[in-house]
Amino acid sequence: MRLFFKLLAVLVLGLSVGACSMFGHKRESIDTMPVEKLYTKAHDDLMNGDYSAATKAYQRLIARFPSGDYNEQSQLELAYSQYKDNQPDDAYSTINRFIKTYPTQKHVDYAYYLRGLINFDRTSGVIERFFPRNSSQSRRDQAYNLQAFDDFSELARRYPDSAYTADARQRMIYLRNVLAEYEINVAKFYLRNKAYVASADRAQYVVEHYQQAPQTGDALAILARSYLALDQKQQAENVRKVLALNYPDHPYLTDPKWPHAPSTLRKMVPFSGHH
Repeated sequence: MRLFFKLLAVLVLGLSVGACSMFGHKRESIDTMPVEKLYTKAHDDLMNGDYSAATKAYQRLIARFPSGDYNEQSQLELAYSQYKDNQPDDAYSTINRFIKTYPTQKHVDYAYYLRGLINFDRTSGVIERFFPRNSSQSRRDQAYNLQAFDDFSELARRYPDSAYTADARQRMIYLRNVLAEYEINVAKFYLRNKAYVASADRAQYVVEHYQQAPQTGDALAILARSYLALDQKQQAENVRKVLALNYPDHPYLTDPKWPHAPSTLRKMVPFSGHH
C-alpha cells in the first residue's frame, strides 16, 4: 500500500510538472517570447488574414520592445492590420504616430500611402462595397476624400519616385472626379431650387479647382444658366462660348433647360443616386 501511494505521488508530481510546462509555454508565446519569434508570429498571423491576432501580437511586441527595427516595422504592420480589420480610427492614429516619430524611416513613403488608403476607404458604405456606384459616393460627405487626396498628394510631392506614387496619382484622379461630381450635384440642387448665386458659386469652384475633371463642362453649363437667371446676360454668353469651344457636344448647347430635374418615379427607386 505504501508503494502504491509513492507511485501515485510520483504520477501526480509528473502531471503537475507537465501542466506547468504546458502553461508556461503558453505564457511564453504571449508574454515572454523573444522579439524575433514574436514578430514572426505577428507577421504570420497578418499574412494568414488573422488580423485580430496579428494586431494583438504587434501591440504586445511594441509594448515589450519599445525601440529597434522590429518595433518600427511592427508599427507599420500594425497600422495595416488595423486597416484590414476595419478599424480605421486606430489605423489612422497608429500611422500618424509612426510618421511623426520616424519622419526619415526608410519605409515612410509607404506610411503616407497607407494613410491615404485608410481615408480613401472610409467613405465607402456597405452598399458600395458590393455594388460600387460613383454617383452614390459623390453624394456623401467628402471630408475623408479630401483628406485622402491630400495624403496621396503629399506622398507624390515628397517621394515622386516611390513605388507607391503611381497608384497614388491614379487614386488622386479618381478622387478629383468624385469631388467635382459632388460639387456639381450640389450646384444642380441649388439651381433646381432657384438659389442661383449659390449654384453659380459651386459651378465656379469646379471650373477653378477641377479644370481637368470631366465635370467641368457641366460646371460651365450650370454657370451659364445661373448667370442668365441672375440677368447677367453678357457673362452668361461669355461662359456659353467657352463651353462651346471646349465641349461642343454638351447637351446644354442644344437644350437650354439642361440639367433637367429627375422624375418623381426615378427618385423613388432605391439606391438610384438621386435626391
